[in-house]
Amino acid sequence: MPDAEIIATLRNKYQALRPVMGEKVRRRWAACEAMAIGWGGITAVAEATGLSRPTIRAGLAEVQGGVLQAEEADQTETHRVRRGGGGRRRVTEHDRTLLKDLQSLLESSTRGDPQSPLLWTSKSTRHLADALVQQGHHVSHDTVARLLDDLHYSLQANRKTKEGSAHGDRDAQFEHINKQVRAFQKRGQPVVSVDTKKKELIGDFKNAGREWHPQGQPEKVRSKDFVDKRLGKGIPYGVYDITANNGWVSVGIDHDTARFAAESLRRWWQQMGSRVYPQAKELLVTADAGGSNGYRIRLWKVALQELADTIGLRISVCHFPPGTSKWNKIEHRMFCHITENWRGKPLVSRAVIVNLIGNTKTRTGLTIKAELDERMYPTGIKISDEALAAVHIKRDRFHGDWNYTILPRV
Repeated sequence: MPDAEIIATLRNKYQALRPVMGEKVRRRWAACEAMAIGWGGITAVAEATGLSRPTIRAGLAEVQGGVLQAEEADQTETHRVRRGGGGRRRVTEHDRTLLKDLQSLLESSTRGDPQSPLLWTSKSTRHLADALVQQGHHVSHDTVARLLDDLHYSLQANRKTKEGSAHGDRDAQFEHINKQVRAFQKRGQPVVSVDTKKKELIGDFKNAGREWHPQGQPEKVRSKDFVDKRLGKGIPYGVYDITANNGWVSVGIDHDTARFAAESLRRWWQQMGSRVYPQAKELLVTADAGGSNGYRIRLWKVALQELADTIGLRISVCHFPPGTSKWNKIEHRMFCHITENWRGKPLVSRAVIVNLIGNTKTRTGLTIKAELDERMYPTGIKISDEALAAVHIKRDRFHGDWNYTILPRV
């Protein structure tokens, strides 16, 4: 049995060193003291320090086996308290169904399931943990948070993407558009996506987003968003070349009409398209079902006929099905980058709008040219049946109202 004096000395030494020793140093110090005492050393050190015998034996194995020297030579281990692989095992290693049950709680399809434990509660980590406990799992909300991170989940707000009930031929129309786009690109013919961006107030009005300024010195803007009668609004109509990844934006100041849309197409062709596609004989335009370029707008077809006569191209048009404007490529390949480029900047003049749009670039190579269109585009123009009949239009067999070609008359 170890001498009481030895135990008392060890206890005093341990109490003095304990505040500055980590777990690794503590077990190795205990091992060294046990080795110095000899027979009965492990018992004496355990009694004096309160450390367990397995901990002291682990320290002995490290010291006697040369682990200390090996770890000191390895710079990656010098700051570790435990060897790699130590510590508590992950809960998913002994609870094989935990991840599957957690994912089932997170699936949106369970929202309508009357048996779902989270049907009428928010999916917080605490509620998720409580639901998993009710299913027989032993898990805390902290563990749930870590598992969510492993599953690549994050806190996200709602996003507006649904636009009403889907048309019965929606998927078929998307397939038709994709086939047309691939066919035109294979023939080396231009394919563009067109749309009108949200009208913007011109003047010192608040623009969403944040921009760097000296601390406490934000840019001051008007408190009320009433239209400035002198400056009015800017109407950006965009033309995005899907193949070349470049775009054109005409900034109108009057009304967003079909003739304004066709004029924007003409400017794109003269300033950009004809240079990229000098041998083009046809043009494919993908557009929304509504707005100034909607498939029901008579003026749109008349304006396209005038454009086809001017530039000498067969103009084919494919409209996206009603309620699917978010799938228009110009939305997420061009307009979103324009919005990002002028975030937090008041659009104080027409020149500012044009310059901010024209200086929008991306790392993937997107370039945009912009120009102010000061023409007047009156609304309420009526197109007679005779004028519509004069349009040289060839409708596709599949949904001729959505898919058609305007032929030049000259």
